[in-house]
Amino acid sequence: MRSMVPALEANALYRRYGRRFALVDVTFSVGQGALVMLAGRNGSGKSTLLRVLATALRPDRGEVRVLGRDLQADADGVRRETALLGHRAFLYEPLTAFENLALHARLLGKPSARGDLVERLHAVGLAERADDAVSTFSAGMRQRLALARVLLKEAPVILLDEPYGHLDPPGFRLVDGLLESFRARGRTVVMATHLVARGRERCDRALLLESGRLLFAGPVGEMPGTNGTEEGAA
Repeated sequence: MRSMVPALEANALYRRYGRRFALVDVTFSVGQGALVMLAGRNGSGKSTLLRVLATALRPDRGEVRVLGRDLQADADGVRRETALLGHRAFLYEPLTAFENLALHARLLGKPSARGDLVERLHAVGLAERADDAVSTFSAGMRQRLALARVLLKEAPVILLDEPYGHLDPPGFRLVDGLLESFRARGRTVVMATHLVARGRERCDRALLLESGRLLFAGPVGEMPGTNGTEEGAA
């Protein structure tokens, strides 16, 4: 039964860049519908882990399953189940916000009618800038557009790498609201963030990485000290 299958499973996961290991023997399981904070200092392996889970990187060793789909055997299936907000948005600068979203919708096989896409832009506070070129956008506006693209995919597993990055206080509240909407719809979210205090308030569970090794996996309230990550909220 699908509801009994964990959303994410990693077993003895390794990933290296040259001689340096970014992930070392990482093992965990995340149930469906959980909001998970992924914590750790810079270089601890957070971005690498999210990219492996999203199939953007292949592990060197170990197993990953997303909603029961094996990453090695069914990478296309895993991609359909996941949406990744990465550090780089990969937006098309000369195109407008609407055109960027329409292109992404067509690549996903999603409806690309203007009304549907402007509704997505409205959800991230960009409806009034729908016809402006991305080249005119601030870093925070680009982050909002990248979040709209995540919403467009409607994936059951959502992987967010520093979603509060580049955002102002209204943008922080926007991300908070999106997290609550994901929770209400039963989506599974793994969110890498340095804003540990904010993550503790909004997430159910936590994963803590240090030098590529998983130090903690469990309820967010039981997570130990964060080894150099920044506390913060806005």
